[in-house]
Amino acid sequence: MAKDYGSKRVVVGAHYGLRDWLSQRVTASLMALFTLIVIVQVLLPGEMGYDKWAGIFSAQWMKVLTFVVIVSLLVHVWVGVRDVLMDYVKSVGARLALQVCTIVWLVGCAGWAIQVIWRL
Repeated sequence: MAKDYGSKRVVVGAHYGLRDWLSQRVTASLMALFTLIVIVQVLLPGEMGYDKWAGIFSAQWMKVLTFVVIVSLLVHVWVGVRDVLMDYVKSVGARLALQVCTIVWLVGCAGWAIQVIWRL
């Protein structure tokens, strides 16, 4: 008769590792590309002021790109915060409450971003 030493390890969510890693890299790349686009537009000739800044974000393609980047930022934040909570908050109830609060906050940020972007 074979003895079992230690506890049986049940691995759940192991397949999330690659997906999370990839989503972090893709969203970070999108944010970096967006930053370069904005920097190039800011450095174009002309006085920097509200009119130039509003002009950069007045084109429909820039509004859509900005929103895509904001959604990427929110996904990036969610993956990072969720991983930190999973690693450091041991109480399941507290972790769930913090995750729900994070989701509500991120959805609120997305709604606010829509208002700001399309109000320009």
